[in-house]
Amino acid sequence: MGEAGFGDIDIRIRVKGGGYVSQIYAIRQAIARGIVKYFEKFVSEAKRAEIRNIFLNYDRTILVGDSRCSEPKKAGGKGARSKYQKSYR
Repeated sequence: MGEAGFGDIDIRIRVKGGGYVSQIYAIRQAIARGIVKYFEKFVSEAKRAEIRNIFLNYDRTILVGDSRCSEPKKAGGKGARSKYQKSYR
């Protein structure tokens, strides 16, 4: 990997929404997925599988997104789980 493997690839990524950290994770996921697709289309299927395994062994979230998201707000409180304080007097 490194300069020998990816020296001829130009990458442009635009992100919108979310916070700084989630944008960074989205960028690294987009780069990794783009590299895997590039190797699938222009190099070979065997090299694609090798690169994919390298990414998955390093960190699974590079290719597979994190499915956790914020829970929607419900009625009766200011957040998803919190409720307004009850008064007995």
